Amino acid sequence: MIDMMDNQLSLCNQVNTVCRKASFALRRISKVRRFLNKSSTEILVHAFISSILDNCNSLLIGIPNKDIAKLQRIQNSAARLVSLCNKYDHITHVLKEMHWLPIKYRIEFKIIMLTFKCINGKSPKYLSDLIVQYTPARSLRSASQNLLVVKKGKTKTYGDRAFSCIAPSLWNSLPLSVRSESDIHTFQTKLKTHLFCKSY
Repeated sequence: MIDMMDNQLSLCNQVNTVCRKASFALRRISKVRRFLNKSSTEILVHAFISSILDNCNSLLIGIPNKDIAKLQRIQNSAARLVSLCNKYDHITHVLKEMHWLPIKYRIEFKIIMLTFKCINGKSPKYLSDLIVQYTPARSLRSASQNLLVVKKGKTKTYGDRAFSCIAPSLWNSLPLSVRSESDIHTFQTKLKTHLFCKSY
């Protein structure tokens, strides 16, 4: 749930609340880490930390990089707790070995998955109505590319972050081999692989 919404829609307060809750869970797990193996620790991290970071995270698209960095620091700390690497060790290779998408791409993953459900009739009508398939006026190669109409928001700060604007943009940026997939499980796998390669 979104706990705090400021009048600028920056979601800064929400990010701070998420970080506080996740940090608390992280401290609690760290107290029993020495009694757990790596697999059990990762299960706890996913249950009590990743779930907090991922909850309603699609609303965080387009927030300032400084706020994304706050959430990323939490994920980095969780990865260090699982892997027992040193506090000052470089964390990128650890995240890569654990197959964890960085926060920025976890947000994109959520939005793109929701877009897939809209296109394939697996989402509520009020969401699917926001998505428009691209149909050229005459026969063009792009007609078979499974593209969406990209809308522009009235304001750069708020409007372009709307689902109706950002979802088609993210969808159209996917490779055709991913966009063309109709099975949700295969699409999910291909999407994560694409974002994983993009992030590392």
